[in-house]
Amino acid sequence: MAWSLTWVFDLDNTLHNARQHIFPHLNRSMTAYLQAHLGLDEAQAAELRRRYWKRYGATLLGLMRHHHADPRHFLWQTHQFPDLARMVIREPQLRATLRRLPGRKLVFSNSPVHYSEAVLDALKIADLFDDVFTIERTGYRPKPDSQGFVRLFRENRLRPQRCIMVEDSLENLKTAKKLGMKTVWVTKAAKAPGYVDVTVPGLLGLPRMLGQLKSPSN
Repeated sequence: MAWSLTWVFDLDNTLHNARQHIFPHLNRSMTAYLQAHLGLDEAQAAELRRRYWKRYGATLLGLMRHHHADPRHFLWQTHQFPDLARMVIREPQLRATLRRLPGRKLVFSNSPVHYSEAVLDALKIADLFDDVFTIERTGYRPKPDSQGFVRLFRENRLRPQRCIMVEDSLENLKTAKKLGMKTVWVTKAAKAPGYVDVTVPGLLGLPRMLGQLKSPSN
């Protein structure tokens, strides 16, 4: 039977390792933004950033709700990486692995478009994806908000039952599963919750899991 499923990939900590360089830089940038625009000292700004992230899933959402922040300005100012090519950790076999996967491929990221496209360019895989669906196009309703997923499906004319979500975030996978998607958790964890269909320690293991992902639905 011909492969008819669409791959939907998260970006940070899925297609590349953002923990070592990218996320620490983002945390510093967001803290500095809060200092500059809310008149806080560094400790206060860092605490507020963490609090909004914990409560809303994204610092931006807290700023929009409580401070009427301009999301475009915040995302542009905080996602500046003068040395991005050095900071992105690239798996040498990633491109070859993605090319072995049949079907359409999309990126679905909570990051802004300028950053997402720059990372994909640094990874040398940008041409493998039919769409890069970023936080702007969710209407600033990022994962795990189901509204962002619904916009992704609508704009790309997708049936969730014929999509595979590949993610490092369990919260995002939980929403994906509720909407009918197959789910792949990128993790080294030994156990997975019931809404995860397949686990892989890294994307290089995906081709070996094709047999478990073939059917349109579980």
